[in-house]
Amino acid sequence: QVQLVESGGGSVQAGGSLRLSCAASGYSYNTSCMAWFRQAPGKEREWVAVITPGSGTNYASSVKGRFTISRDNVKNTLYLQMNSLKPEDTAMYYCAAEKKAFCAMTRDWFTYWGQGTQVTVSS
Repeated sequence: QVQLVESGGGSVQAGGSLRLSCAASGYSYNTSCMAWFRQAPGKEREWVAVITPGSGTNYASSVKGRFTISRDNVKNTLYLQMNSLKPEDTAMYYCAAEKKAFCAMTRDWFTYWGQGTQVTVSS
């Protein structure tokens, strides 16, 4: 079955960097849309970035220029490089997958989800 396992979260000071990873298995990763979402306490889960099978990308305005989404289609792994982190980036970060070659940027569109990895940014 589809499995998405995130790693790489942690605690960092404002201005620091983290790299999240999402190991995917059980489906055709190379032909699927992948995305990162995040959810802060008391808030809705929000879209952060998406990447198509051909590595086309799109970002939420709040992270554009600071975060980079990428994928390794040999290792079946999705990444999120996060630079210049801010306290408002504090959230649980989730990897999501959908077995389609095109991407939408809404939570309801994605079928498969990882368990999440916590990112905490202190000021």
